Amino acid sequence: MTFSARLDKLRTPYFMLILMAITIQVGFASWSAILNNFAHDKASFSGADMGLLQSIREIPGFLAFTAVFFILVWKEQTFALISLFVFGIGIALTGMFPSVTGLLITTFIMSLGFHYYETMSQSLQLQWLPKETAAKQLGTILAASAFGQLLIYGLVILLWKVLALPYIAMFWVFGGLTLSLVMFIIFFFPQFKQPHVQNKKLILRKRYWLYYALTFMSGARRQIFVVFAAWMMVEKFGYHVHEVALLFIINTTFNMFFARRIGAAIGHFGERAALTFEYIGLIIVFVSYAFVNNAFLGASLYVIDHFFFALAIAMKTYFQKIADPADMAPTAAVAFTINHIAAVVIPVVFGIIWLVNPAYVFLAGAGFAVLSLALSQLIPRHPVEGHETLLVKPKVAVGE
Repeated sequence: MTFSARLDKLRTPYFMLILMAITIQVGFASWSAILNNFAHDKASFSGADMGLLQSIREIPGFLAFTAVFFILVWKEQTFALISLFVFGIGIALTGMFPSVTGLLITTFIMSLGFHYYETMSQSLQLQWLPKETAAKQLGTILAASAFGQLLIYGLVILLWKVLALPYIAMFWVFGGLTLSLVMFIIFFFPQFKQPHVQNKKLILRKRYWLYYALTFMSGARRQIFVVFAAWMMVEKFGYHVHEVALLFIINTTFNMFFARRIGAAIGHFGERAALTFEYIGLIIVFVSYAFVNNAFLGASLYVIDHFFFALAIAMKTYFQKIADPADMAPTAAVAFTINHIAAVVIPVVFGIIWLVNPAYVFLAGAGFAVLSLALSQLIPRHPVEGHETLLVKPKVAVGE
């Protein structure tokens, strides 16, 4: 087989999904590893400032429903790549504006690209991956992106600790690397056909209500981890850039080795069992966050917390099983907006609560996990269209 023929075998939708997942993590992993220290050292952020920043970051997620209008003009694949490009530009600009206002603007640009990409990516994953193997393949995509993260965190440590690059150069390097990968994807892959023509209008279906509710709660819980657990590592325990990056390396190593197995386990045991395990674990972690005073124990909880993120695959496969194939793109857009209703409000409100007592923030997170656990019990063992929840009996017996 010639080299050209080998390359042609890689020009598949599945491999493109893997490369796009790696690209988004190259940018987001580096941005996440550097941001808290950059905000603390150069922009003199407080916990309330960080909460405001994260609320601004989530506004584009709240506006994700507008993606439906963009796919009237561009195909989903094209719009995903445009979004990735905007994302890379936002990262490259971040280090140039070390102030509250500057960070709010560059974060909004970065986030605009990030959230539109994530909306399109989820739609393409659910369209391009077969239902029978989707959980395992999503696990593989997650593992591949974790490998990309692992390399990036190692590079962050090298550039910061060994080469002593300033913040501005760090953001230029990783923004430029993200943009380079986007350009490679654009020129390497053809325009793939979509297996199902998507509804190009906003859709809210009553029978998807449980998916919407779980998505809303997911957005609320995620902010506790993304904003306040990460900020605790810097503010309370005094972690530096290379130490935060090392912590992220541990997280991504778990994903790299276990995400594919977690995906296979979800396919075997079902979405309800996976989400039950996740939410019980998160209740324990959030309550522990509220009272932890040891830096090593705090870091351990952070790693455990991140491990549960892989189980979010179950949310995607649950929706894939119950949805009309033509609803993937519009529902992905609506779901992202629902996910970010809480995400826009919680960081800024909880940032104020943080100033009173950080423990209250994490106890509220435990409460969100309790509500999620209760909702997850309504998922059937074998969800299908017409049997979306245990409250709806299937026309044909498929098992609970």
